[in-house]
Order: sequence, then C-alpha cells, then structure tokens
Amino acid sequence: MRYHNITKDDMLNGDGLRVVLWVAGCTHCCKECHNPITWNPDGGVPFDEDARQEIFDQLDKSYISGITFSGGDPFHAANRPEIRSFMAEIKEKYPNKTIWLYTGDLWENVRNDAAVQYIDVLVDGEFIVEEKDATLRWKGSRNQRVIDVQESLKQEDAAGPVLYCAD
Repeated sequence: MRYHNITKDDMLNGDGLRVVLWVAGCTHCCKECHNPITWNPDGGVPFDEDARQEIFDQLDKSYISGITFSGGDPFHAANRPEIRSFMAEIKEKYPNKTIWLYTGDLWENVRNDAAVQYIDVLVDGEFIVEEKDATLRWKGSRNQRVIDVQESLKQEDAAGPVLYCAD
C-alpha cells in the first residue's frame, strides 16, 4: 500500500477531530475530483512503520476521535489487504476510536468485504459533480451516503443501509 499524506486534527472528514490517511489508488476517476493526484496506485510513498507510528501517535491523543481512510480509494485492489489488517490492529489497540472510510464504490458492493467489520462509518459512492452540494455534511455530492456500518450489518435484511446522518 502507498499513501500521499497523513492529516492531523482534521475536522472535515468525519465526526470530531481525526487523523486521515490519504491512500494511493483509485479507478473511479471522478470528474472534478478534489484529489486526483491519488488516483495512481504507484503514486505517493510506501506505507511503512514510520507512517504507522505517526498514526498511532495521533490516536494516542485523547481528543482524537478516530481515523479516516480516504484517498484515492481505500478499497482499491492495491490497498484492501493492508487496509484490512491495519484497521483490525487499530480496533484492537484503540477500541473506543472510530474508523471512517471513504470509497467510490457502493455499500451494496463492499458490505461483504472482511474489512467492513472494522468500519464504523462508510461514505460511499462516486463524487458526481452535477450533484455537488457544498452544504452536505461529510460528503461532496447528493448521491453519496454516510452509512452507519455496524447498524447496517445488524439490520442486513433491511431495505438499505442505515444512514449515519440525514441531509
């Protein structure tokens, strides 16, 4: 897995103050994407022990609510195995911190991925510039959903995912 940046004390990519890992690799290539530099899975730098420790140093702080995985797309094939194991490690080490994940894929396509068990909130769907709305909370376009993953997994037979917040 490769990444472009680790953002500290972020208030825009999830609830509370967060650390954000911006991974490399995305096949969605949304028109007017806010971060096209992350599309190439060979871009950025390798995710190494120093990067892992930098994130743990942030998660050690009591005022940090959790981590957000963004990019790029954390569910890109180049990222899935390492993202999954890193999320498991975070949940074990920091059970009271939340994990948010942004993906251009849809909940219906990723809900059976083994990584989903570690995610608290998933923002799904490609960014669609024609549905862009700057007033939305935690997402860029109206088609995207902010999903309460754990509630959605409990209510798997429901008509759709349980939304974390309604706009």
